[in-house]
Amino acid sequence: MGRHHRDPEKKNIRGPGKKAHRQKDLTVPAHWKDDADNKQSRRSKQRERKKKLCDLLNAQSIKKEPNLDEKVPKPTELFGSSDDEIPNEIPMVSGIDADIDTSKANIKELVLNEMKGEDSDDSSNDSGVDEDDDFLPIEKQAISTTKARSQLNKDIPEGDIQTNLAQSDLKLPSGEELEQETSQPARLEFVHQRIKDVMSVLSDFANKRDPETKRKDYVNTLKKDLETYYSYNKFLLSKLIDLFPQNELIAFLEANEVSRPITVRTNTLKTKRRDLAQALIARGVNLDPLGKWTKVGLVVYDSSVPVGATPEYLAGHYMIQGASSFLPVMALAPQPQERILDMCSAPGGKTSYIAQLMKNTGMIMANDVSAPRLKAVVGNLHRMGISNTVVSNYDGRSFPAIMGNFSRVLLDAPCSGTGVISKDPAVKINKDEGDILRCSHLQKELILSAIDSCNANSETGGYILYCTCSILVEENEEVVNYALQRRNVKLVPTGLEFGVEGFTRYRQYRFHPSLKHARRFYPHTHNMDGFFVAKLKKFSNQIPSKTDNNQNDEEVSDDAETEKTETKKKATKRPGSDLSMQQLKKYQKRKHKPGALVRPVPGLLAKKRNITQYLDQKKKKANKSSEKVVEDKKSVETKKTKNSDGKKKQAKGLKPKREKDKPKVVKKAKVKKENETKSKKKKTEKTKPET
Repeated sequence: MGRHHRDPEKKNIRGPGKKAHRQKDLTVPAHWKDDADNKQSRRSKQRERKKKLCDLLNAQSIKKEPNLDEKVPKPTELFGSSDDEIPNEIPMVSGIDADIDTSKANIKELVLNEMKGEDSDDSSNDSGVDEDDDFLPIEKQAISTTKARSQLNKDIPEGDIQTNLAQSDLKLPSGEELEQETSQPARLEFVHQRIKDVMSVLSDFANKRDPETKRKDYVNTLKKDLETYYSYNKFLLSKLIDLFPQNELIAFLEANEVSRPITVRTNTLKTKRRDLAQALIARGVNLDPLGKWTKVGLVVYDSSVPVGATPEYLAGHYMIQGASSFLPVMALAPQPQERILDMCSAPGGKTSYIAQLMKNTGMIMANDVSAPRLKAVVGNLHRMGISNTVVSNYDGRSFPAIMGNFSRVLLDAPCSGTGVISKDPAVKINKDEGDILRCSHLQKELILSAIDSCNANSETGGYILYCTCSILVEENEEVVNYALQRRNVKLVPTGLEFGVEGFTRYRQYRFHPSLKHARRFYPHTHNMDGFFVAKLKKFSNQIPSKTDNNQNDEEVSDDAETEKTETKKKATKRPGSDLSMQQLKKYQKRKHKPGALVRPVPGLLAKKRNITQYLDQKKKKANKSSEKVVEDKKSVETKKTKNSDGKKKQAKGLKPKREKDKPKVVKKAKVKKENETKSKKKKTEKTKPET
């Protein structure tokens, strides 16, 4: 068994050992008992801390002279020893202001307002359950910061904010700094911030301006910054600045940086919009109706399948077309059994929409100058199932001589493309003044040929619709105004429910008041490409004569032809008798002022020319008289020199040569004439009869 073997049943029970005598009984700490007895919620703890803060602030305000020897309470005494118990709201309030000493009163008011607001919520939190415990720590911190900032924004008066803005000084870059910026790659963030600052100064120039800098300097810096940030050339940006106000200009430039949404037009000759939407949604296309103004359009937000390669597209159930291209056809409003001309039809989107509205009846002439682009027209017409269209390849300017008598004409004229910069960003740099003038000249020729191709005596028609994808006035209102002066047409409402009215006054231009019926569309307001639409009604097939055009020009503007006729009528009067020089100088001063709008006076330029001619004649006479005086002086000097030479020779003993002493030089022509006269005399003597 062994000597260490012990029976457990016979084991003697012994008392406690030496360590047991040393240990004390188990006791619970006092602060644990207090916490167990007084269970407080989180809100109650926050209230206690805020009360301590208020007491501290009151004590500091009562003391006139603070004692430096006095001990400041530690944060652990106020908020507890642990970091988790420190509230999130109060440090945010105290940390927003930089100088705590100057903002004690504001903090006191904020704390009191918070306590008042919490007292109203006591009824909801009496149960001791904290509602904020459901949120994550990050969410709690975000909620607390937003509350603190909103309370501070409410308590700060508006006057203080305005004074801070007024005191913000913007220093424009000097010439050396601009050279450095141009030589180095531009920092877009810095340029963008400067654009914002300049825009804020120009919005309230009287209060926010720097007294040493002029408005012109601010505008020039803004132009340069916009050129660098949005990469436009000077010409196009200056045109846009003239067209839009400041805030709208930035919105337009930003809208051009974003592409427009993809839109689809349903072909009602083959399907309905509802059926098409269901079929595309089944293929994974996310779409919605385009708007209340159209019953055919759909907007495509996202697609798992290419929209231009679906079986529905290949079957001709829809056409991918911009939303702005719907508008000209809707304004033209074609009717069945009509003859319609689409003068610039490629790639065929508007032509197919016209055939769709005509229900494949009547006749459509789809013309275009470019033969390669007509291939796309033919392909789209075949795919969409259109059978009432004839395709032609002629120059639109010569089309009235080929064919006419159309009831309606659609002219989508070629333009600079300033409304579709989001599709073609190269327009920002490529276009200049020469391109705009070239386009406007071509557009004027095309609109006159379109009017001549239309029949004013048609029962349902006689309408011409002019549209461009440009927003410049030189390509839109100026072209339509030119057509109103040269042909018997008038402007008619387009019938479109939305859009901006056309310009009747733009800088130095004065257009016909009926141009308010035209409509403009912008990407930043209508979320579609920039577009212009004008509808004309032809009331006579006769082309007005040149005299009628001259009369219209006299009423609208001072043309050169009218000025010439007026000067011919008043040729008997002294030039400039009706107009004084003072009036002319005043007019010139007004005209040369930047931004001055001067009404043209008929015949003023002719009178100005006559006055200048009259003054030039006076100058010429004065010059001639001065030349004569100079010649007389020269002749006198030559005589004096001759006399002096003769006197010198006499002094030497030489006689000056006289005219008699000089050798006679006989010219050959005189000798010939003398010989001829002698021979004639001899002949006459021989022929005389003897007496």
